[in-house]
Amino acid sequence: MLYLDDLTVGDRFESEPYEMTEAAIIAFARDYDPQPFHVDPDAAQDTFFQGLAASGWHTAAITMRLMVQSVPFANGAIGAGGDLRWPEPTRPGDRLRLVTTIEDIIPNRSKPGRARVVALCQTLNQHDAIKQEFRPNLMAWKRGVDPAA
Repeated sequence: MLYLDDLTVGDRFESEPYEMTEAAIIAFARDYDPQPFHVDPDAAQDTFFQGLAASGWHTAAITMRLMVQSVPFANGAIGAGGDLRWPEPTRPGDRLRLVTTIEDIIPNRSKPGRARVVALCQTLNQHDAIKQEFRPNLMAWKRGVDPAA
């Protein structure tokens, strides 16, 4: 588990790959983002995406899973906002991996046992194409500090 004491600006973490399947794209979209370019491979051909594309929220959910697995913050990966973009769609067959780089650590003035950690989280496919870029503000605590206090 990673505490604030363990983190330094420039630290880099990489996840194991996760393969995106057509079935998973369609199943997620049917439940959460039922648009033709996410649920119907044939109809998707005549859309902006010109083929089946995963919902950005599906890519975000996988990114969260990969972050929790590869950057195991003690007390959890607790977000406090951030910037999110999807430069290009995630497709069936993409093998996603997450590369997380710590960009900044900003101590909390009123609560010295914690800080805001700014990370750059890039979700890449097997060709190193950026499928999602997320710059979250995460909370981190020093060892021995009770996060509930």
